[in-house]
Amino acid sequence: MTEIRFDEQGLVPAVVQDSQTKEVLTVAYMNEASLEKTKETGETWFYSRSRQELWHKGATSGNTQAVTEIRYDCDQDALVVLVEPAGPACHKGTVSCFSDVLWQKKATPEVRKDRFAIIQELETLLAKREAERPEGSYTTYLFDEGVDKILKKIGEEAGEIIIAAKNRDPEELTWESADFLFHLLVLLREQKLPLDAVLQRLEDRHAKKNKTED
Repeated sequence: MTEIRFDEQGLVPAVVQDSQTKEVLTVAYMNEASLEKTKETGETWFYSRSRQELWHKGATSGNTQAVTEIRYDCDQDALVVLVEPAGPACHKGTVSCFSDVLWQKKATPEVRKDRFAIIQELETLLAKREAERPEGSYTTYLFDEGVDKILKKIGEEAGEIIIAAKNRDPEELTWESADFLFHLLVLLREQKLPLDAVLQRLEDRHAKKNKTED
């Protein structure tokens, strides 16, 4: 078994990260006992330095964190805990404890934006909407209604794509394709299926096809 290097107080920092969006949710501390409890239960347990006791994330709020993977760094003295959150991570009700911006680089016109950046932004936003459920949000409505409503919207948008394509209407096709992709991302979030898994499957298929052609 890997030997985690706890500090002189018997603690190791744990960076908790959403397994789908990769957003950092919080940073806490674990001792040997809380790390073992985390592995045994499949949910995050930490050590409170102020109360000097173990605490189970979500025990009172219900906002638990199902652990999918625990990683350690090259020095074995820090952890990254990948989780599927069942609600906001922060006691303030926000999806992440890191919601306030201290400094941000300003974008310049000559810097070309990553063409897929909007996908990552949407993933992060959908995680936030699912956790916080703000009133009046269309995405909140979809999550509240559940999978049947989301699937119905995907079916509707797929039909609209077919019609737009048959009509050779590029503007309508662009609009409906954007709607379809948005609702697909909502579905993936509802199903707790990372987009990375879909992209990995595409990559595997591509690699297999190239190998076969070789």
